[in-house]
Order: sequence, then C-alpha cells, then structure tokens
Amino acid sequence: MMPSAAISRERSWSPHAFHRLALPMLAGVGAAVQMMSFIEHLEELRRRILWSVAAVLLAFGACWIFATDLYDLASAPIRANPAVTLSLSRPQDIFSLHMKVTLVAAIFLASPVVLTQAWLFIAPGLYRHERRYAIPFVLSASVLFLCGGAFAYFLAFPMALRFLLDWIVASRITPIIDAVEYFDLFFSITVALGLVFQIPAVIFVLSRIGLVTARGLVRYVKHAILGALIVAALITPTTDFANMLLIAGPMIVLYGVGIGVAWLFGRRRVADDSPDEPQSELQTESQTES
Repeated sequence: MMPSAAISRERSWSPHAFHRLALPMLAGVGAAVQMMSFIEHLEELRRRILWSVAAVLLAFGACWIFATDLYDLASAPIRANPAVTLSLSRPQDIFSLHMKVTLVAAIFLASPVVLTQAWLFIAPGLYRHERRYAIPFVLSASVLFLCGGAFAYFLAFPMALRFLLDWIVASRITPIIDAVEYFDLFFSITVALGLVFQIPAVIFVLSRIGLVTARGLVRYVKHAILGALIVAALITPTTDFANMLLIAGPMIVLYGVGIGVAWLFGRRRVADDSPDEPQSELQTESQTES
C-alpha cells in the first residue's frame, strides 16, 4: 500500500500536472494585465476628451461676448436674399440660435488645443523619433481646419443655399425658412468641411510614421473618389450634382495633395535607436536586408 500511495503522490505533482495548473493561472494573469492596459487607455481617452471639452467651454465663454456679431455673420448668407424671411416658432429658440453660432466659433477657436489632445492620445503608441512631428501636425491641422471653415462659409454654403432659394422663388413659393433648420445646416456644413480639410495633415503624419505610402494611396484613388461623393451626398442639402461637387471636389483635390505629401515626406516606419526603445535583432536584420 505504501509504494502505491507514494507513486500516486508523485504522479499528482508531475510536471504535466503542474503545467495544467500553472498555464490557466498565467493566462488569467495575462488577461488581467490586458484588462488593466485597456482600462488605462480608456482613462487616457477620458482625460483627453475632458481637456478638449474644457478648451471648447473656455473658448465658448470668450466667444459669447460677441454672440450677436457671430449671429449676424452666420445669418449673412441667407439675409443676402431679400426674398427670404427667417422665422421662429418659439420665442426661446433665439437663445439656442446664439448658442449654436457661438459653439461653432468656439470649436474653431479651440481647435489647436483639441488637435493637441488628439496627438497626445496617440503619441504613446509612436516611436520617439515619430513624436517630433507633433508641432507640424498641430499647426498644419489647425490652419487646414480654419481653411475648411472659410471655404464652407464663403463658397460652398452660400452657393448651395443660393441654388435652393432661387429654385424656391422660381417655383413661385415664398421662402419662409425656419431659423433653427438654417443654423443646423450651417453648423453641420461648416464643421464637416473643417474636418474634411484635415486630410493632408493626417496623411502627412501617417506617411511620416510609415503607415501609408503614396503608392498605396494611388491604388485606392477610385475608393477615395467614391467615398468623397458619398460624404458630399450626406452633407450637401441638395441633390444637385454641381453643388455636390462643391463638397466632393475639395475632398478629391485634398486627397491628391495628400498623395503628393506622402510621396515627398513618406518613409518606412522603423524603430528608434533610443535606449528605452532598443531594436531587436530580428528588426535589425530585416532592416539590413531591406
């Protein structure tokens, strides 16, 4: 009886039994570490969003002083047509209209801070030599965002609006436009085109860190044109193809500019030689062979 008990005890603590117990424990620890990393990313995202919201709120407070002037600027495209009358169904809507135009101005004013927060969120996933593109990205993206808003205000939005209003007048209908709907349209087109104008800045960063190439962008030109037309159809308030081109045209042109940017500034993504981010032998050999 004793030898058999000793044998069974030895089998119970065999290496195979140890692996059966240890591997699930290690897997559980690894899952817990991954969950902690995921939670840390969520916490970082929450922090960046809060900073962005705070910047927009501060900019909103500064712009609120000029709310009446901003309202006049935003309503100027429709007031240019003497046949149009803006209407409100509820007296309290005048406050929300001033809030909306002030919010648009605040978003553009706070855009450098918001773009900086976006860069800080993705920066930990970049190599050290890739993080030096923070200033070029923030500056170029901020300028392009303002250019997109200016393009929407001075060209795209007035032309689309003029087409619709002339069509209404030609149909012998008195255009009494709901002010809330008008300013919602103004908000969506202006901000949307500001975002669209970010294409070259985003491509610049992605090409510098090696995630996209000019050859790859050329390969997907047809997809980009189709995507531009779809986005223009969603943004443009009319089904007229000429007005759709006012939105899709700049997107396609900016994509072409992005191809040129990727061709001029793009490079293959390699790891930094810094002490805290050493290259592995495999990476070194693959870079030598390439």
